[in-house]
Amino acid sequence: MSDEQVKSITSPEAWQIIQDNPRAVLIDVRSNMEFLFIGHPKGAISVPWIEEPHWTVNPNFADEVRKVMLGGVSHLDDVASAPVVLICRSGKRSLEAGNLLLKEGFTGVYNVTDGFEGELDDNHHRSTLGGWRFHGLPWEQC
Repeated sequence: MSDEQVKSITSPEAWQIIQDNPRAVLIDVRSNMEFLFIGHPKGAISVPWIEEPHWTVNPNFADEVRKVMLGGVSHLDDVASAPVVLICRSGKRSLEAGNLLLKEGFTGVYNVTDGFEGELDDNHHRSTLGGWRFHGLPWEQC
């Protein structure tokens, strides 16, 4: 059993990893509705961790991420897997998803701790204290 942990990074650090490593994959684990209507990092791939209508954990999450990786996952100890960068709204669901990926044999798993929208401010607004959008990183919505 590996003692590897999910690596905590900020959204600017995630952007830098993606820029520096063309093998890195950014996966948005929010629901499809959040991904489409709230917006998402440009180039992110949607693989929901918890999905409507029942809001249960996606039992196929690890397999769906493997498909996204297209051979970027290695079972060999001396060959590094492509980095998997996970993002959600504020870094909580993506951490849970990352821990599952580690249990499923993934390595190089990163959690964007400030997420896409960041934490709530005193007025209960997001994207004012931190997060992908707060930092002005590339994003899009439908």
